[in-house]
Amino acid sequence: MKRYRWLGLLLILGLVAAGCSRSDDSGNGGGTTTTKAGSAGCDGVALQATDTGVTADTITIQVMADTGSPLAPGLFQGNVDAVKGFEKYINANGGLGCRQLKVETWDSKLDPTETKNGQINACQTALAMVGGNSLFNPDVSEMNTCADSKGQAIGLANIAALANDINEQCSNNSFIIQGIAEDCPASGAPPTGKRTQTALIGPTQWYQQNVEPNLVGLYLVPGDLPTTVQSATTQIAAQESIGVKWIGALKVSGRDEQSAYTPKVQTASANNANYVYDGSNDVAMMKMRAEAKAQNLQNIKVWGCSLACYTDKFKAAGSDVDGTYAWMQFIPFEEKGSNDELDNYLASVATPDSFGAQAWMAAVLLQDAVNDIVQKDGPNAITRQSLLAALNGISSFDAHGWMGAKDPKGGFSDCYVMLQVENGEFVRKFPADKGTLSCDAKYLTQVTIDPAVEAQKIQ
Repeated sequence: MKRYRWLGLLLILGLVAAGCSRSDDSGNGGGTTTTKAGSAGCDGVALQATDTGVTADTITIQVMADTGSPLAPGLFQGNVDAVKGFEKYINANGGLGCRQLKVETWDSKLDPTETKNGQINACQTALAMVGGNSLFNPDVSEMNTCADSKGQAIGLANIAALANDINEQCSNNSFIIQGIAEDCPASGAPPTGKRTQTALIGPTQWYQQNVEPNLVGLYLVPGDLPTTVQSATTQIAAQESIGVKWIGALKVSGRDEQSAYTPKVQTASANNANYVYDGSNDVAMMKMRAEAKAQNLQNIKVWGCSLACYTDKFKAAGSDVDGTYAWMQFIPFEEKGSNDELDNYLASVATPDSFGAQAWMAAVLLQDAVNDIVQKDGPNAITRQSLLAALNGISSFDAHGWMGAKDPKGGFSDCYVMLQVENGEFVRKFPADKGTLSCDAKYLTQVTIDPAVEAQKIQ
């Protein structure tokens, strides 16, 4: 059976990788100990070391993210902060699998070599990789073939917040919070050529119904990586399929100064665009909007963005970004008190951000899978193999109501919430009720394209 996945929503900052680093190694202990608090089923059990990353006392996981590249310092630090915050939270509330949770970190540095090294480190020390976000991840062989403590090459669960590389997306060991569009073969091999992909077009439909029915748009494509350029092609085709007339799709770079946006604003003005969609990051939209203001561009009715613009830095940009729409697929931070898992995250992480939120959700997915193992077979049944089986047995996950439900093996959510920046704050626009998402199958569409071929057309 094919596994359906939904592309990473076109929000990723693409930059060239550099540097190398290693995290501290940590080995497994042995022996047994008597019960600890945590999941139901702990009482009266003599706990044992059951696999790499699982001792009688601890469960070790690894979070790997691009944080230390000089080209993008701190890019996905929110992922690391979230999983470390989850470690403190879960240990203060009884632990995981009747044990204390231990989190190792690995900086993948926007470097495919370091990403592979991170997989090797996790294979040696951890039960699973959790909450990660590494843009360069083309070689997942270590993750797919990692041997357990008995020498069986069963692989290592990768419960990622976001995966950009198609090889990671389609790995049978990947379970991804942010969905992907790819229709991945059952073999786990990355697909090639023209194929059907799925995209969320609910937010665009909302613009058409509530702001401007005839959208004439300019698409800002994250242009620093081939994979991010390809990711944009699905959304471009999907929006075009429901009536958006594109006057152009133009690459932006993490290195661009505001002056680089001058010709983009001129293109929008000369072609009577009324819609600008940012498929890159918050900085790209900030610079585009600042340059539009400098050139007195008046005819844009919809400045659209995904959760890439859902940042404190973006809303702090003041009047330059006022009116920008940002859609997302989980209940926003401003609605603290409307969901327990959201509240747990906000209480445990000093600087919440959208990437960190998804990393916390990945940790919750791990928690659910481990709890399923303990409930069914007891705390001494926690192994890499049983974890993969438990994860494969979860067909719908919503982070305890915080996010739109999706299949963590792939799939996608048909839920979203629309926000707009008003006077330096994100304000809910749709749906009206606090703490809710709007979910409907009509918010999804399919397009048939070859992303690699379409990416070649983007300049």
